[in-house]
Amino acid sequence: MRFFDLSLTLNGYNISKAKHELATLQKLDRANKQLDIINRRNHIVEYHIENNPYYEHHFLSSYNNQWESVPIMTKQDLQRPLKERLSNGFSNKTIYVNKTSGSSGDPFIFAKDKWCHAMTWAQIMDRFSWYGIDFNSSSQARFYGIPLDFIGNKKERLKDWFSNRYRFSVFDLSDTAFEECLVQFKATAFEFINGYTSPIVQFAKFLKRKGLILTDVCPSLRVCIVTSEMLFDSDRSLMQERFGVPVVNEYGASELDLIAFENTHGELQLNNDTLYVEIVDENDKVLPYGKEGRIIITSLFNKAHPFIRYDLGDIGIIEVKENSPYPILKKLTGRTNDLVQLPSGKTAAGLTFYYVTKSVIEESGNVKEFVIEQAKIEHFNIVYASKNELTPEQKVKIETAISQYLEDGLTISYKRVPQLKRSASGKLKQFHSKIY
Repeated sequence: MRFFDLSLTLNGYNISKAKHELATLQKLDRANKQLDIINRRNHIVEYHIENNPYYEHHFLSSYNNQWESVPIMTKQDLQRPLKERLSNGFSNKTIYVNKTSGSSGDPFIFAKDKWCHAMTWAQIMDRFSWYGIDFNSSSQARFYGIPLDFIGNKKERLKDWFSNRYRFSVFDLSDTAFEECLVQFKATAFEFINGYTSPIVQFAKFLKRKGLILTDVCPSLRVCIVTSEMLFDSDRSLMQERFGVPVVNEYGASELDLIAFENTHGELQLNNDTLYVEIVDENDKVLPYGKEGRIIITSLFNKAHPFIRYDLGDIGIIEVKENSPYPILKKLTGRTNDLVQLPSGKTAAGLTFYYVTKSVIEESGNVKEFVIEQAKIEHFNIVYASKNELTPEQKVKIETAISQYLEDGLTISYKRVPQLKRSASGKLKQFHSKIY
C-alpha cells in the first residue's frame, strides 16, 4: 500500500497527476525547456495581475509588460494578514497553509494552492528517488524540530507515523540522547537520514567518540540528506566516514519548493521545473551565468499566493552546462543579512568568518558546537558548548587565524554555555550580525 501517496491524495493533493506533469516537463529538451519557463513565468505574472488585488496594487506600478520590470519582492513585503494576500477564489479549504521557521528573523504565514503543493511533493519525491528512496516504503530517520505543545506535537507524530519516519529531537544533543538514537537505529531498518545539518553532524561526532560506523548498526541505511543549514566539506567527510553512506545536500525554502538538490555527480542541480531562478546585483539587474549575486525566485505554479521575483536573501552563482536543460547552483554563500562588515570597510560572508574559526576550534575535539555573533563592527562573540573552557593557546590560534584571513585589530570575546540556543524550529544559525 502506498500510504504516503494516499495521504497526499486524501488531503486534496493530486500527487499522481503531479508526478505525470513533472515527468512531462522533464522530457523537454533545452530549447523547449527555456520556452516553457518563459511562458509559465509570464502566465503567473498575468494571473496575479488579474486575480490578486494585493499584488496588482502594491507591486506593479513600474510594470511595462517586460519581465525585467516586474518588481522584486521580499518577505517583509508580505508581512500582513494572509487573507489580504490570497488570490480571488481561494480560501482556507482550497489552499495549503504553513509558516516559515523564521531562521532569517522574519517568520511569516504563507499559502500554496493544492495543485502547487502537489507539484512540490512530486519534485521532492523525484529527487530523493535518485538515491533509491521511495517515500511510500523507505523508512526515514528524521532530525527536525517539532512543536512542543501537546496538540501540535501529537499531530506531527501522527504525520510521522503515516509517513514511515521516526523523528529524533534536535533540542537535546547530549550523549544520553544520542545513545537512545543508537538504540532506535539498531531496532529500525532505516533507509535514509534526513534533517538539519548541525544536529546530524553532532550525531556523527558522537559516533566517532564511540568508535562506531552507523551502517554496522543499521545496515539498511542508504543515504543521508541534509538541509536548511550550510554543509561544510569537513562535516560532510565526517558524516560519510561515520555513517558509511553518501551525504547529499539539499537547498530549499518552505514557502517555495525544493530549490536545488545534489545530483549523483555531486552538483547542486537547480529545480527549473516548478521554479524560475535568477541572480541579480545590488541594483536588481539580472546577472549572467557565472556571476555572484542575490538569488531571486519565481514560483511558476502557485496561483493562490504570489511569489514572483522573490528575494530569499541568499547569495549564489548559477552555471549552465553545455546542452543541459538543468542549471547548476555552483556556489551558495549564505544570506545577505549575514555579511561581516569590518572596520577597514572590507565585507566578507559571515559563514567565511565561521569557517575560519571552525578550522581551529574543532582541532581538539573539545568544542561540540559554536556560533559567532558580531556585536560591534570590530567586536565578535564566540559562544560555544564544550566539556572544558578553551585554553589561552586555543584562543590565540583562533585570533591569529581571524587576523590572517580577515584583518588585524578585531576583538574577540568567548562565552561557554551548556547548550546552544536553537530557533523554535530547531535550526542553528551559525553566524549572526547585530549591527544591521
